[in-house]
Amino acid sequence: MKDIPLHQLKERGNTGLEIRRFVAGDMPYDEETMGAHRDDHYIFFVIEEGLATLMIDFHELTFHSSTLFYILPGQVHHRIRNEVGYGWFIAIDSLLIAPDYRNVFETQLLLQQPFILNETQLRQCTDLLSLMQEKYQENTPGPFYLQVVHSLLQSFVGIAAGCFSEFNTPQFLLSRPVQLAQQFKKLLTDHVRQVKSPSVYAGMLNVSETYLNEALKKVTGVSVSHSIQQEVMLEAKRLLYYSQMNVKEIAHALGYNDHTYFSRLFKKSEGVTPLLFRTHYRK
Repeated sequence: MKDIPLHQLKERGNTGLEIRRFVAGDMPYDEETMGAHRDDHYIFFVIEEGLATLMIDFHELTFHSSTLFYILPGQVHHRIRNEVGYGWFIAIDSLLIAPDYRNVFETQLLLQQPFILNETQLRQCTDLLSLMQEKYQENTPGPFYLQVVHSLLQSFVGIAAGCFSEFNTPQFLLSRPVQLAQQFKKLLTDHVRQVKSPSVYAGMLNVSETYLNEALKKVTGVSVSHSIQQEVMLEAKRLLYYSQMNVKEIAHALGYNDHTYFSRLFKKSEGVTPLLFRTHYRK
């Protein structure tokens, strides 16, 4: 049986993001992505006017004017249908999402809900996205091109996180698997540099490794060990992009005494060596 396709942002460029404005009738995806698929990155939509629909994890969501919505890495979805709507599509590499913001986006309900922007929030988002797209599409990028684009991106993501943090209220009752998945993600974020054993995380949560694995697969579709590997690689990419540490220092910071082994793991996961990854992102 053919697996659900996984689309990778690095196949479409090395800036860590993609931004497009679509109008009524446009297709914000390439033709090859029209079927159900997963992405290895975040996707944000800002619908300015009209109506649009998106199928995500078997739920069809309708977005009205002034709507902000995001898709998490790994969620299965169909293309947006925007015959009567227009707005913005932004794809963002997870390494560019700060941990505090990720915590907001990843601790929502099993299916995150659209957020209705007020007039000020919509104007702020569209102004930022317009400027970001203008800088992103410069024909002859000047000094600090990528840093400026990423700074604008951080401002947009910060506004989005502020909006969705309003949903984090105790009134939501989550199922046990969802609660466990969220608790695991929090532990993983806090301890991934030191702890990489699924059984240790299960022990921290006072459940069996089998039950934790079943709960996580039910909620996210991936195993505990795969989630750990993803988080390790994400932290490695952050250190390669933001820090001045060399590969050996990064390997040690992530708990690997053998930096050559770490480099092999990174290349197997990302398709490039750590140094090549750093070179691409720091252009």
